[in-house]
Amino acid sequence: MSSLPSVDLSSLLSAIGSSSSGIDVNAAVAQAIAAESAPEQIWQQQQSTLQTQTTALNQINGLVSTLEDSLNTLQDPTGALASETATSSQSNIVTASAGAGAANGNHVVVVNNLASTGSWYSDSVANSSTPLAAGSFDLQVGSGPVTTITVGNGVNTLDDLASNINSQNLGVTASVVNDASGSRLALLSTSSGSAADFTISNVTGLGFTRAAQGKNASLTVDGIPISSASNTVTGAVTGLTFSLDSAAPNTEVNITVTNDSSQISQAISNFVTAYNAAINSVNSQFVYDQTSGTSGPLAGDSTVRNLQSTLLGITGYTAGSGDISTLGGIGISVNDDGTLSLDSATLNSAIQNDFSSVQSFLQGTASNGFASNLVNQLNTFSDPVSGAFTVDLQSISNENTDLQNQIDDFQVYIQGETTRLTAEYNQADITLQQLPLLQQQIAAELGQTTNGNKS
Repeated sequence: MSSLPSVDLSSLLSAIGSSSSGIDVNAAVAQAIAAESAPEQIWQQQQSTLQTQTTALNQINGLVSTLEDSLNTLQDPTGALASETATSSQSNIVTASAGAGAANGNHVVVVNNLASTGSWYSDSVANSSTPLAAGSFDLQVGSGPVTTITVGNGVNTLDDLASNINSQNLGVTASVVNDASGSRLALLSTSSGSAADFTISNVTGLGFTRAAQGKNASLTVDGIPISSASNTVTGAVTGLTFSLDSAAPNTEVNITVTNDSSQISQAISNFVTAYNAAINSVNSQFVYDQTSGTSGPLAGDSTVRNLQSTLLGITGYTAGSGDISTLGGIGISVNDDGTLSLDSATLNSAIQNDFSSVQSFLQGTASNGFASNLVNQLNTFSDPVSGAFTVDLQSISNENTDLQNQIDDFQVYIQGETTRLTAEYNQADITLQQLPLLQQQIAAELGQTTNGNKS
């Protein structure tokens, strides 16, 4: 850093002429410092450029990450391409949903009876707060322990009785039901099925009547008898869940399991959308703006240029062991600007008529298809430890840190120069303020000398 010049008194005298107002010290110092601060302004402009590049890189990195997510969904053996859907020929009797492990095919279901929940109700009394006669009854859920419920000693009304039973978590829910005949205590199993059914015995005082018995659902699946405590039946067929809605002992319901075209199509559409967002962002860096005479902030970045080549290169990918070996086979075409377009009709036809080839192209025979191939290439950019984006961003960060250190050091220097110049200009101002008096003194002395020569 070059040192600022000291005060040039001759220049100051010439500048103020005969003015008696003195020097504007603050303005003079600010002018000198401003001239010296040019390097700092350049460094700050460079920092601004680095920040713009960082923002643009992070944006592209985020878009690449989204693209990778869409590809991971396609290459996941349990992901979108493994999704199945199940349809019922009589959804008023039984429906089904397909999950992981479900295989394409048809199943015949007959629902003999639904699972039911055990319930009892008491004799009626005037209302829920009517005092009850002392007594007791035994309550047993399934093969569990017998619990004796006592009426009296604080449990004196139906409200008291319901609260007492519910507080014990016996597997039974108690409530008071009111109608024109009065109030009754209703007891209902918290679960359906025979194992959750309960009995009431050894009753004294308040009487009870069974309303319904808890039973298991009875059905056949492909002729095999199935018993279920719930009307939601899982495990009978791998990956399938049956929901029983009504009993129809002599009615066969066909459950058909097929590939879920909607989920598969959506996953491929998501890939196209993510790809287009990434390539558009990359391409925008190389668009020349004639008005400003500049391109994007990353036009000179080799990482972004390499990413562009990678993205454009995958559009020509060829592989697969089936009849579909290119993106065109699943309805994806490449536009002039490098973006992709999806023909839904072609895609749906491929899924419905040749799904194995679609799966082979996207996933390969051992996670070596289109999706994993592109993910591996993109990972060289996006890897959080060694990826090109990580290296690039760290390099920019280091450069920004170096610039900030220069600025900080320069600020210390400028602060010292400001202090020095302020002192010098203040001293010069004091000297200039004394000039009129010095001039008078000199004039007086010159006058005295002249008068002496004439005498």
